[in-house]
Amino acid sequence: MYLLIPGRHQLLTQFQFQYIQRLIQNGLQTEADVFGKPIGNTQKIEAVLFAVTSANHSNTRRNPLPFYLRAIAIEAFGNELSTPTYIYGIDDVGSVPNFAGYTLKRIQHDSEGQFHCTPQNTVVICSTPVLQMYHDLGFTILPAELKDMSTWQHYTPMPWDVVEQIAKSDNWQTDPFVQTHMHPSAYNVWRKYKRGEKMQMLFRDAMISSDGDLTETRDYNVYVRQMDEIAEMKYHDTAQYIQAGRIGDIGCAVGSWIKLACKDERLRESDFYGIEVSRYLYVLCQQRKENGEFANPFVFFSQKNAVTGLVFEPNSMNTIHTSSLTHEIESYGSRNDLLQFIQNRYDELAPGGVWINRDVVGPENKDQLIHLWLNDTDGDNTDPFKQYENKEEFAHYLTGLSTYARFLRFARDFRHKEGYVLKYTTATINNKNYIITTLHDAMEFLSRKDYTDNWQSEMHETFCFWDFAEWKANLQKVGFTIHPSSKAFTNDWIVQNRWKGKAELFTVKNGMPEVVDYPVTTMFLIGVKA
Repeated sequence: MYLLIPGRHQLLTQFQFQYIQRLIQNGLQTEADVFGKPIGNTQKIEAVLFAVTSANHSNTRRNPLPFYLRAIAIEAFGNELSTPTYIYGIDDVGSVPNFAGYTLKRIQHDSEGQFHCTPQNTVVICSTPVLQMYHDLGFTILPAELKDMSTWQHYTPMPWDVVEQIAKSDNWQTDPFVQTHMHPSAYNVWRKYKRGEKMQMLFRDAMISSDGDLTETRDYNVYVRQMDEIAEMKYHDTAQYIQAGRIGDIGCAVGSWIKLACKDERLRESDFYGIEVSRYLYVLCQQRKENGEFANPFVFFSQKNAVTGLVFEPNSMNTIHTSSLTHEIESYGSRNDLLQFIQNRYDELAPGGVWINRDVVGPENKDQLIHLWLNDTDGDNTDPFKQYENKEEFAHYLTGLSTYARFLRFARDFRHKEGYVLKYTTATINNKNYIITTLHDAMEFLSRKDYTDNWQSEMHETFCFWDFAEWKANLQKVGFTIHPSSKAFTNDWIVQNRWKGKAELFTVKNGMPEVVDYPVTTMFLIGVKA
C-alpha cells in the first residue's frame, strides 16, 4: 500500500510529518476518509510518494522555490520517516480536468513502472479541492488538515498559511507561528537558500502576477513572433554602441538580441546575461540555450524583476540593453518604479559603461489640442462596443472595424482599469469629420490601433507619458551623460503601413485645417556613466 501526496510542496509542516508518521506506524485500519467512512485497510504502508506539481515553475509568489529545493526539503523530511519516500516532479500543463490522471501516468513513467498507482494499492492524502479529481478516479482520500469539505475549513494551518506568514513577518526565522508549524527540513532549506527574503521580495512586488508575469492577458505566441521578427533591426541599431565585457539584456524576451550579439566577432570574449521577468519567456530562453542556439557558451539567463532591486552587482556591467521595456514599467507599475529602474541601471554600470534603451516615446507638445481625421470607410461602423469571450473572435471583430470605429472602442478601453479617461469631442469642417483631442491621446491611439491580437493587454499600456526631452532629463538627474547619437524619430514603416490613408493630424487656423507632420514614435536613448 502506498501513500500519494500531491501538491506544490513549497513548504512542509510539523503537522504533515506527525500525520504521515502516525499512518505509517498505526496503519490505515482505524482511519476514515474525507467523507468519514472507515477505511479498514490492514495492509502495511510500503512507500510515501510526493508528487511535486508546478515542478517547472519557480521564482514567483505562487511557486517561490524551484523543484530542486523542494526535493531537498522532502528528502530530508522523508529520511525522518520510518518508510521509504520517493519524489516525482510534475510539470504544470495548464488547467486540465484529468490532471490527476496525468500525474499518475508521470509517476509510473518516471519510476520506470515501479509505481503503478491504482485505487487498490494507493491512498491519496489531500486537503484541497484537488482531491475531487482523485476521488473521481476511485481513490480513497485521507483528509489530513481538512475539517469541512463544504467550506474547506481546516483544523490546523496549511503549508501555504505558513508561507504567507513568512512573507509578511519582520523576522521570519524567529517568528513564533513559523517556528511552531514549519518542519525543520523545510526551515533549513528556506534559511540556507534565503528563500524567506526572496518570498518577501516577491510578495512586495505589485507589478508581477502570482505566476510571474507582467500581465495575464498577453498572447505570448504573438509576442514572441514579433520579437524574433524585429530582433535583427534592433541589433543593427545598437551594435556599434555595445561595449565588450559584461553585457546584460534586461527584458530579453526569448533571447533574440543576445543570440545576434553572440555572433558579433567584437564580442567573442564577452559574457552575456539575459534577465526576463516572465516565466513563460524565461523557460523559452533556457530551452534555446539547451538547443545550442547561442554561439557564445557564456550566456546566462535569470528570471528576475529589475524594478524592485539590482539584477547585477553595482559597478559591474559594461553594457546594459533594454528594448520596449521601460514603458511597461510605467504602465504596470508606477512613475516611482520607473525612476527606480533608471537609478538601478546607473548603479549597475561600471564607469564608462552604457545603457542602451530603445523604446516608444511621446510627441513634443503632447498637451496640444489637434484635429484627428480617421478613415470611417475602411471597415465596419455598426457596433464598436461588442463583447466577446473568445479571444480569436474578438481580434477578428476588432480587425474588421473602421479606423474611426476602432478609436471609439479605444477611447473607452484605454487604461480604463487604471482610471484614465480619454477626453475627446467631434467636429465637422467642410463635410469632413474630425476627432478633437490632445496630441498625447491621439498618438496613444495611433501607436496601438493595430494591436488587435493583444488588445486587452495593450489597453493597460501607455507609450506617450514622456517626450524625448523628458526622458533625457530623467536620465541626467541620476548622473547619466546622454550620448550624442541618441535620438527620437518617426518610424517610416509605421507611417506607410499603418497611418497613411487611415489617419491624419491637423491644427485649425482661421477655421481651416492645416496638416501636421506625423510625430515621433520611437527613441534610441544611450546613457553613459561617467
